[in-house]
Amino acid sequence: MPALTSVSGFPRIGANRELKKIIEGYWKGANSLDDVRATAKELRAKHWKLQAEAGIELIPSNDFSYYDQLLDTAILLNAVPQRYQRLAFENAEDTLFAIGRGYQGERGDVTALPMKKWFTTNYHYIVPEIEPSTDIKLVGSKPFEEFAEAKALGILTKPVFIGPYTFLKLARNPQAEELNFDRGLINATAAAYAEILTKFAALGAQWVQFDEPYLVLDKEPGDVELFKALYAKILPARESSDGAVKLLLNTYFGHIADIYETVNLFGFDGVGLDLIEGKDENLAAVEKFGVAQDTTLFAGVINGRNIWRNDYAVSLGLIDALKQKTDKVAVSTASSLLHVPFSTAGESGLSDEVRKHFAFAVEKLGELEDVAELAQFDDDAKRSSQTLQGNQALFDGTRVAEDSAVSQRLAALSDADFVRQPARTERQQLQREALNLPLLPTTTIGSFPQTKDVRAERAKLRKGEIDQASYDEFIRGKIDEVIAHQEQIGLDVLVHGEFERNDMVEYFGQNLNGFLFTKNAWVQSYGTRCVKPPIVWGDVSRANPITVEWSAYAQSRTKHWMKGMLTGPVTILNWSWPREDVSHELQTKQLALAIRDEVLDLEKAGIRIIQIDEAALREKLPLRKSDWHVKYLDWAVPAFRLVHSAVQPTTQIHTHMCYSEFNDIIRDIDAMDADVISFEASRGDLVVLDAIHDANFETEAGPGVYDIHSPRIPGEHELEERIDAILEKIDAAKVWINPDCGLKTRGNAETWPSLTNLVEAAKAERARLAR
Repeated sequence: MPALTSVSGFPRIGANRELKKIIEGYWKGANSLDDVRATAKELRAKHWKLQAEAGIELIPSNDFSYYDQLLDTAILLNAVPQRYQRLAFENAEDTLFAIGRGYQGERGDVTALPMKKWFTTNYHYIVPEIEPSTDIKLVGSKPFEEFAEAKALGILTKPVFIGPYTFLKLARNPQAEELNFDRGLINATAAAYAEILTKFAALGAQWVQFDEPYLVLDKEPGDVELFKALYAKILPARESSDGAVKLLLNTYFGHIADIYETVNLFGFDGVGLDLIEGKDENLAAVEKFGVAQDTTLFAGVINGRNIWRNDYAVSLGLIDALKQKTDKVAVSTASSLLHVPFSTAGESGLSDEVRKHFAFAVEKLGELEDVAELAQFDDDAKRSSQTLQGNQALFDGTRVAEDSAVSQRLAALSDADFVRQPARTERQQLQREALNLPLLPTTTIGSFPQTKDVRAERAKLRKGEIDQASYDEFIRGKIDEVIAHQEQIGLDVLVHGEFERNDMVEYFGQNLNGFLFTKNAWVQSYGTRCVKPPIVWGDVSRANPITVEWSAYAQSRTKHWMKGMLTGPVTILNWSWPREDVSHELQTKQLALAIRDEVLDLEKAGIRIIQIDEAALREKLPLRKSDWHVKYLDWAVPAFRLVHSAVQPTTQIHTHMCYSEFNDIIRDIDAMDADVISFEASRGDLVVLDAIHDANFETEAGPGVYDIHSPRIPGEHELEERIDAILEKIDAAKVWINPDCGLKTRGNAETWPSLTNLVEAAKAERARLAR
């Protein structure tokens, strides 16, 4: 019979972003909380039924969330900081939203908890905060209610949780520091997770899945002991007088070779191994240490991180390798399918010949069943399988041809193309003289609110209801408005607002050769924020100038300096669906040459400050430190340098990064050789400042002074305090004052008061420094 099939998690936003729309409507007062709950219930039922109809045996529940699964876990474990409890909302959902996005109203004024990237994905999690007074215990009912909800539909699900080890390793104390894992905290956390197992055994669950992706990271002193202390207390709870349940320890985003022996000795009922990103090391560990007698290995062979079709022959080879050590092998997704779009079914803009190469979440369910079915065949049956033959035809090497012009240009590069002259300290002095900006110059990150009228005009153009000339005239009017408003409140370096752009990556991809685009391939980035990554289909080059016309127009409308706004090559690749037939390094170099052409054209057009966003640089940093440079930074940092190395010394190059841990690569960021960097710091309580100080950071810096992902309006005094904290660590001559990210997703009602307070706070600090 076919192998057991398991899905680690499923997208929750809906085929048409139904969850996003209903929640945002609730925030605006257009929908009731009952409307939100009803839509959520409908989506859960639809997604469970889809998986059941596809034949999946272990279907996840509790993978659904209104905002973030780790935030749900914190609430489930009673880890809600007192400042949010004091808001005293009647509905638990309102407390959850206040934690995730902040709250400012009649009940109080609180900022959101910090938000960080989920390992190497573009998904963001809310960082749990454990106060000294926090009493960790099981207090919520969400997982049990959703299990019963599915059971009422005739579907017995596999409840999914962020595991205790990962939860504790990602949580922080109120000072944004790593936790001290004392015996009381460990015992309380283990007891709560043990109670989860006991309750599900009583409810009739067959399997429960604990996700432990943090196991794929390097182990620090005490980590293995923490893991053992937790699970030594949790595993006995699988069996009780009320019943028994099996526990799947699920890992993903890498390998667990350095702890596999320990995991194996514990005798988990199931162990999930990522055979996409951790293939070689995980297979070697299984070969060396074997498999416990009663353990089923869950072979993560269906990629939950990319949208290309699975190569069945490769997956079957991996499963066969595991079967050399055990006959208990299940077929699974390598990670949650949260990170891929819902379905290719609505992608009518892609031809059948193109679309056949892609598998989104729904299609991956079919792949899972195909591989499980094929895995039971002998070699002769596999060779004669029409399913396998049809799949292998996708990988015959004829999908796309090489662009010889791109290859020749890459081959002609020399070491000098990656070095900008003169040295940065000399450039910075020349730039201060040329730009003549005040101390603590104020600016924004780039985009301004994409209001309804902007989206409506773009939709009219797309539908052919207006012509390009009419649309361009509208955009010029929006640029004029935003320039005038920036001048009015006193910002020093202006931006044109990016009203012509639908997305900071897709917009560039639409002007590059080698990209494809979808209509509805949305994925969740954080909360209700969704993105629609383009697809890298072939070799990349610039088709035509991308931003030059709008930037030049904006500069002609003001006497202030206008920033040219670009997305960097690493971020374009990391926020796209990359090719799997060539390396990420090659794709990034191709992109770097394309953006280099744009930088030089902006400079020729009179733009003297150019921002090249690398918001996602940290995102794809390998999880193992030994891989950081050789597998990533050694080519990612030079790619950025290639983009800007040919500009004049007086042209100031900015970059921007957000929502990641920067401290451990701060010297590599400095080595990118930008003149100025702005980065997210407001949600992280400015902890990166110590790293900047200790590294003798040369790059001028603009740590974000307020969180644009929250609807709060920061007060002038609050901003002055944040600037004071920055100036304690960084020389005022090197500090810029800015928000922590672009303003595209905010509304004008909070944007302009916040920026006004930012400008006034900067002026107050200048006056104080002048005294």
